[in-house]
Amino acid sequence: MIPRSTYVPAGRHEMHVTEWGERGRPALVMWHGLARTGRDFDEAAAALADSYFVICPDTLGRGLSSWSAPGGADYSYASFGETALAILDFYGIGDLRWIGTSMGGLLGVTLAAGALKDRITHLVINDIGPDIPEAGTGRIASYVGNPPVYDTVAELEGWLRTNYAPFGQNSEAFWRRMADTSARRTDAGKVTVHYDPLIVTQFTLHKGDLDVWDKYDAVTAKTLLLRGEASDVLSASTAEAMTRRGPKPKLVTMPGCGHAPTLASAGEIKMLREFLG
Repeated sequence: MIPRSTYVPAGRHEMHVTEWGERGRPALVMWHGLARTGRDFDEAAAALADSYFVICPDTLGRGLSSWSAPGGADYSYASFGETALAILDFYGIGDLRWIGTSMGGLLGVTLAAGALKDRITHLVINDIGPDIPEAGTGRIASYVGNPPVYDTVAELEGWLRTNYAPFGQNSEAFWRRMADTSARRTDAGKVTVHYDPLIVTQFTLHKGDLDVWDKYDAVTAKTLLLRGEASDVLSASTAEAMTRRGPKPKLVTMPGCGHAPTLASAGEIKMLREFLG
């Protein structure tokens, strides 16, 4: 399965979307985490494209999508939601299924409780919740806000393997693609990560975006909650509380990983296929 690369106008922004499968099939949106890109979902998207039209956007400031205006003011869930709606309008999508990892999961909750309340039929929340421990946000902010600069992509791949070790065991092909799709050249020809360092303002300018218990309680979509067994972003107690509130999802704890499960293994893909179906 070969993905297609599409650029979608979204107000003053241009959004990059990796799409898989035939457009006439039921729509599945897969939205990535804070400092990642839509290419993280290649394995799952390729597999699920036999049943769905799968779209994997790069969030503003990440991958091949445009960056915020100066100061990072656009790095908010309000802006992300606007671009998501523009993407759905571009493709003429009505009802949809949503799989969101970390930031993408909270964005899914926000939209499923608001602008897409009557359109998101199935929601997968991957290792995120309405109450995020400061240890987890601090760890993520520390490396996202201080992007590395190397001479070679091989060095960057080593950094990615270290910083994303909580992803757990993944194939060599997964890590190499992560390096390929996470690298960009600086003006000096060095290698750094493919995002705007100002995306870290999510934790300062828009901290209210992370407080979503009220939105979570308003979600009515069929929901599945995933948690890495060693996650420092979704605590076991918060996950358990989520099963008793809002959409009352089934909780699946994923062994051998922390924040966040990559959803790339055959077992994870089988679980997603059964839930989405």
